[in-house]
Amino acid sequence: MRALARAITGLELPAIEKISEAQAEDPFQILIATALSARTQDATTHAASTRLFKRARTPRTLATLPVKEIERLIYPVSFYRNKARNVKACCEMLVSRFDGRVPRTMEELVMLPGVGRKTANLVLILAFKSLHNICVDTHVHRISNRLGWVGTRQPDETEEALYKVTSPKWWPYINLYLVTWGQNVCRPVYPRCGDCVIAGQCPRIGVRRQGASVDRRREGEGDR
Repeated sequence: MRALARAITGLELPAIEKISEAQAEDPFQILIATALSARTQDATTHAASTRLFKRARTPRTLATLPVKEIERLIYPVSFYRNKARNVKACCEMLVSRFDGRVPRTMEELVMLPGVGRKTANLVLILAFKSLHNICVDTHVHRISNRLGWVGTRQPDETEEALYKVTSPKWWPYINLYLVTWGQNVCRPVYPRCGDCVIAGQCPRIGVRRQGASVDRRREGEGDR
């Protein structure tokens, strides 16, 4: 983890981290942006969230928007029609049940439409500085299994397993480190193992073929 912390310095941060920093860790914007991010590329998530929050920055304001307008603002995130309905319903519940505030517990967060454990964990970590949660998305699930830390089939199983095999001091950082590394080096297809700072400790479980390292690609460009 220390090696990854050093290695991600200077790499582009995940979209939710950017939004968290830009919006002073606003719980509502982290909540909505994370909900929009499912199965969506970071650049698309960031652009859609920016458009949406420019139009409506609070649960009360966003709850008044028609679903069709929310669809237009968040397009082309994946499943934008379903997400638009969930965003509106989520904001309505925040207003009616939580007085317009994002709740601070897992039990209450997952009550909100469109909010699962991944979103709830990230909100608790980024917005409320929880030291007791691990956020597991597809990158964390894949890399944890690739490293042999866990042997799980589903992200929820990975979350529970990681609590048992990792030190609590790293829990708030696992998502940031592994997502950033997964987007840049330890990719789903053709991971760049030659560029990986922890390659010597990785059994590369499930890796069938590696991608070219950045240095090797640059050498090839020079040969041409």
